[in-house]
Amino acid sequence: MHAATPVAPVLEAEAYVLKDLNSDQVLVAQNADERREPASITKLMTAYIAFEALRNGKIKQDQTTSVSMNAYKQEGSRTFLEVNEQVPVKTLLYGTIVQSGNDATVALAELISGNEATFAQKMNETAKKLGMTNTHFVNATGLNHPEHYSTASDLARLAAAIIRDYPDYYPIYSVKSFTHRKITQPNRNLLLYRDPSVDGMKTGHTAKAGYCLIASSKRNNRRLLSVVLGTRSDLARANESQKLLNFGFGSYETILGATAGQRLASPKVYKGDLSTVYVGTANNASITLPNGEAQKLTKQVNLNSPLIAPLPKGTQVGTLSLSLNSKLIQTVPVITLEQVSSGGWVKRIKDSLYLMLAERGWVAR
Repeated sequence: MHAATPVAPVLEAEAYVLKDLNSDQVLVAQNADERREPASITKLMTAYIAFEALRNGKIKQDQTTSVSMNAYKQEGSRTFLEVNEQVPVKTLLYGTIVQSGNDATVALAELISGNEATFAQKMNETAKKLGMTNTHFVNATGLNHPEHYSTASDLARLAAAIIRDYPDYYPIYSVKSFTHRKITQPNRNLLLYRDPSVDGMKTGHTAKAGYCLIASSKRNNRRLLSVVLGTRSDLARANESQKLLNFGFGSYETILGATAGQRLASPKVYKGDLSTVYVGTANNASITLPNGEAQKLTKQVNLNSPLIAPLPKGTQVGTLSLSLNSKLIQTVPVITLEQVSSGGWVKRIKDSLYLMLAERGWVAR
């Protein structure tokens, strides 16, 4: 008898996604691919590009830049920068991430790319690289524009990329307040104050987008990411996000389907200095299942055939299928865990003859 799929909560939001980042599985989704204005959640991409520039040495946190009139005049939330003020990059980062300051965000974009329009091109190039196929950016801040849009699915992909690619900078998203020019502003992510497991990420709001929140939570080595778009209030976006996170942690568990480097099989190799090769996965293969279903997980290694040397270590030679109740849940690449070099000329000729006969059905492989 199959266990029932957990019943997800119904949210008062126009679009949402709940994702387990360990297994990269979507647990809940509603209108996840519907184009919507992302409001200040846009600033996740601005920060992603800034983190890349910091890592590459293009900018440094302690370097200063002069605030332009264009940055100063930005509407909406502000870090309260002054025209021609010399501001450190670190202040711009915290202004963008913690305060959601549009002035700080534009100043950061202008520092990196010269102007906001060129920076927007970089945003779209980066979105494409991250697989955000239904996203287009026009500005760095998220201010309304008919050609500025994304989806809950794409925003989840972006948020996950920040956590994965820039773990050294991700803790900025947990900072609860930031002060500039003696003006202290709180982080608008209410879950940072209510749920100790939540350590990021970003709010957004415009009249058209509604109140939006991406929240990331880590409990017992599991990390879940919720994207909630189009709620009616600051409180509602926090409450609906909390419902999703509690549901994901309470109704599902994430287990290892295979450990990195674990020997899953040792198939035959032809024309090599070894007759067999150990194969497994390069990384831990995590899978998220409803509570109590782990014992029903089935694993199947599907290998390319025939395997012919030379095979460098790390060569993909097949896949590992993880299924629950005969339904495929996840497919993971299987690689060689050791190197197989070419065998001697006698071995190669012998195996070539054998493979030719097998191809004609005269011998069994």
